[in-house]
Amino acid sequence: MSFDLNAVRRYFPILEWGSRYNRDTFTNDGVAALIVTIMLIPQSLAYALLAGLPAEMGLYASILPLVAYAIFGTSRALAVGPVAVVSLMTAASVGNMALQGTAEYALAAITLAFLSGLILLAMGLFRLGFLANFLSHPVIAGFITASGILIATSQLKHILGVSASGHTLFETIQSILGNLGQLNVITLIIGVSATAFLFWVRKGLKPFLIGIGLKPRMADISAKAGPVVAVVVTTLASFAFGLSEHGVKIVGEVPRGLPPLTLPVFSGEIWAQLFGSAVLISIIGFVESVSVAQTLAAKRRQRIVPDQELIGLGASNIAAAISGGYPVTGGFARSVVNFDAGAETPAAGAFTAIGIALAALFLTPLLYFLPIATLAATIIVAVLSLVDFSILRGTWAYSKADFAAVLATILLTLGLGVETGVSAGVILSIGLHLYKTSRPHIAEVGLVPGTEHFRNIKRHDVLTAPHVVTIRVDESLYFANARFLEDYIYDRVADCDEIKHIILMCPAVNEIDHSALESLEAINLRLKDMGILLHLSEVKGPVMDRLQKSHFLQALTGQVFLSQFAAIKALELPDVAVS
Repeated sequence: MSFDLNAVRRYFPILEWGSRYNRDTFTNDGVAALIVTIMLIPQSLAYALLAGLPAEMGLYASILPLVAYAIFGTSRALAVGPVAVVSLMTAASVGNMALQGTAEYALAAITLAFLSGLILLAMGLFRLGFLANFLSHPVIAGFITASGILIATSQLKHILGVSASGHTLFETIQSILGNLGQLNVITLIIGVSATAFLFWVRKGLKPFLIGIGLKPRMADISAKAGPVVAVVVTTLASFAFGLSEHGVKIVGEVPRGLPPLTLPVFSGEIWAQLFGSAVLISIIGFVESVSVAQTLAAKRRQRIVPDQELIGLGASNIAAAISGGYPVTGGFARSVVNFDAGAETPAAGAFTAIGIALAALFLTPLLYFLPIATLAATIIVAVLSLVDFSILRGTWAYSKADFAAVLATILLTLGLGVETGVSAGVILSIGLHLYKTSRPHIAEVGLVPGTEHFRNIKRHDVLTAPHVVTIRVDESLYFANARFLEDYIYDRVADCDEIKHIILMCPAVNEIDHSALESLEAINLRLKDMGILLHLSEVKGPVMDRLQKSHFLQALTGQVFLSQFAAIKALELPDVAVS
């Protein structure tokens, strides 16, 4: 046979880990799947509510996507499904096209998942995972913090039992305050009690259970089941006391059965409207997912393949679209639970899908009386863990430019909405990178006495010669910073007749693009007219290969030296005592 088995395994990681699957692995994956299933059922319902979609779509988005990721994904512990931030972004993008509760709204969400899947697949096949690197971590942290605040605020209307709307923090708060007259006391009691209970479950239940003699593993599993307890208790209370007749909003009828076969809308106009949102959801989802996957993989000395992760997430979103779901990605909380529960392979996700499918088949009638306030409490407790203002303190102390970018992202997301916030985050990340690299650190260096090392003349006591200036550039040279280097050199040699040699020291220069090459040619000619020779030292091999394809080296007035010390020796500087 002529096909390459390694190439097949690269695109189908299941062939690699599946060949070593055994009974012990099956047991560990099964236990992890059970725990994640218990956690995921209320989460799926809640996140569908957050996206403005029918509750069953949350369950549908937690079945086939997990199977698709098990086939194509490379992380052994990542748990794919609906997540808070992507659900909020879905509501923001689809809400501009159709009214919540309509068939058009649900169909637009399905189409959004399909588009997102195609974008992720294309990025993976063309190995464009590096594009996510243009989103700086501080900006992403700022966006997620602001999104957590927006999400928690948006759920207060369900806790209070009032009608409210709004895509920004100000709009949502204003709407809630304007409708406080509708406050339902019973709903408020349910919402506050559920929220307080879930916060206690997250922090205090496991230590309490261990304290009364339960083994740590059983205590951990029981703590993860806390949201299910809240769902069961409030549902029973709602049914027993007929709370819906007293104005308490309930989930109502959830269709029973497996996900239906669905198709996205194939309309150029609708695709054009959703494309921008799909790109943002794809990038944010990928960044969140790959960050979690890499963190968990490192703990077990495993590795993931980012480009294959794009394919895995793309397949998951397409699977969501054809099974009545909406955009999905890897979730932080459930992935950590999956990891801690002992999941060894992506098969744990497939087993979780079976659990959710069984819930969709047999448990949905039991959800009829589930109060919406309980699901809102689940969301609030989950997303408040995303809020992290320490990023502001950290960036303020470390980099004022990063602090400004984070603060702007938070304020824009809160003030103008999630799509504007994430768009601003992307632009700020790229702008911050361009700003930093357009003004690279440039140091004039001298020889450390008794050594062959060269250091910044402003930081160290070094030997220099008045007729030689060595300039070290600590950045690759490209179109955005080439003029900066020109100006630096011209300013340095201006009104200084003693200078006869300029040595450009290039240990940190990994790339010289054509614009920077033209600047070097201009510098060389300008210095030649001034009677100054231009030299290069410590040029990396790939950079030298590119320079040799041009006429620059032939026109260079000076020489190219292997090391800076060799340059000093060759120029025979009488003012410097070399060892």
